[in-house]
Amino acid sequence: MRRTLAVAAGVALLASMLAAQEVSQARRALIARAQALELDTPYVPPPGDPLQHHASGYAKIMCSAVFVTGLDPAFAAENVGYFTAPYEHRPALGTPRIDREKRTVQVTMPDGTVRTAKQVGSQGCVTLPIGRTDVLFTPSIVASALPDATTMPWPMGDVLPDSPLPAEVDAARVQQAVAAAFDPAGMTAAFVVTYKGRIIAERYGEGITHTTPLESWSMGKSLSGTLMGVLMKQGVYTLDQPAPIPEWQAPGDPRAAITIRHILNMSSGLRIIAPQDPDYDPTGPYPDHLYLYTGSVDSFKYAATRPLQWPPNTVGRYRNTDPVLTNYMIRLAVERRHEDYHSFPQRALFDKLGIRTMVLDTDPYGNFLTHGYELGSARDWARLANLYLQDGVWNGERLLPEGYAAFVSALAPAWAADKRPIYGGLFWLNGEGSFPAPRDAYYMTGVGGQSVLIVPSHHLAVVRLGHYKGVAPGGRALRKAVGLLMEAIPGGR
Repeated sequence: MRRTLAVAAGVALLASMLAAQEVSQARRALIARAQALELDTPYVPPPGDPLQHHASGYAKIMCSAVFVTGLDPAFAAENVGYFTAPYEHRPALGTPRIDREKRTVQVTMPDGTVRTAKQVGSQGCVTLPIGRTDVLFTPSIVASALPDATTMPWPMGDVLPDSPLPAEVDAARVQQAVAAAFDPAGMTAAFVVTYKGRIIAERYGEGITHTTPLESWSMGKSLSGTLMGVLMKQGVYTLDQPAPIPEWQAPGDPRAAITIRHILNMSSGLRIIAPQDPDYDPTGPYPDHLYLYTGSVDSFKYAATRPLQWPPNTVGRYRNTDPVLTNYMIRLAVERRHEDYHSFPQRALFDKLGIRTMVLDTDPYGNFLTHGYELGSARDWARLANLYLQDGVWNGERLLPEGYAAFVSALAPAWAADKRPIYGGLFWLNGEGSFPAPRDAYYMTGVGGQSVLIVPSHHLAVVRLGHYKGVAPGGRALRKAVGLLMEAIPGGR
């Protein structure tokens, strides 16, 4: 028996070493290809000390957790939002000071510098520039025009049917999937499954309900892409037009060749540093990818003034510049029509879908930071997923252009050139089998274990939101749950 176990352990170790070697070789190939295409343009790192940015992120995360989600401050400090507020740096920043009357959170750095985040209107929690006590725009309250959700049936409201599940659904397997998703170590906060638009499974963690807005992180990128799709359906933009970024319009500016498609495909080629880059050096400058959350600057202007690192549509990189510029173009279009920018998502999309809980944070200049700073309930993310399962049509009204769902779920050409079948149009693809689901599946995802999986061949949407600290076991639990759902739900269109 001991010999058998030793052999098995040896085989597992060898397999692990070979897998690591393959990953390393693939990373080297990615770096080599990118270097061969790289342009001779300068890189200027973001200003400010990294700890200053960590403090900015910490203040914002705590502000949203306390004032938007309603979490206990001690729980939030221990378990929520490590991405822009790394857990290992929190002790150096002390205990955040929460002022419930002013709706502010203050974090003090060791040198006495204070970073303040403030909840403003319906624009969420904003980290203020150092020394400022308020934002640089006029906040507003954005109210849904929908009736009370408790008076309307799902999906426009929250009243669920009491009829049995469809006969083809294995209800026992579905319940096994729900149980699997709630591995205690995973800290799952919300889990919702829909089949053909109907909620067939739902469960929440302690203190969480179906209306609780939860940190969603980079799932907001897919929301930005959806709002761009709404404008395309309205005839404002087209996929293949040059991106109308004002900073790129000077004669001879090479960035004028970047199209909206390139931006949505995460292949604009703009030069920044992101932790996901294959050649990222964690000892180097504070990455711009994070600075676009924590810098307390005009994020649109910062992204728009980055030079090209590669020719457009040649190298695919997961970088916040592209969704930030998507939001920039949305603001340009809405304000060109003399409409209110901050209410546009609610009027043009959320009220159409029955969404009432989404909170979209801004920078101090009022620019949406939905490349990762947004919160929403699991049911509202399920509604958005079902818009795509219905090819952009809701209640008989086409909200997205015909074929837009096919675009966002198709492999981006620059990512295909890198032999990485994992990214489409501000959505991730299941091209490498990240989930035990068909390869037609695509998904929104955010750090900390936030996921919305869309499986067209099964008419299925799976939403999982969780507290950041449980990300690793939470991810394993979700994959197990998805595998069980594939057994419970028949495939085929």
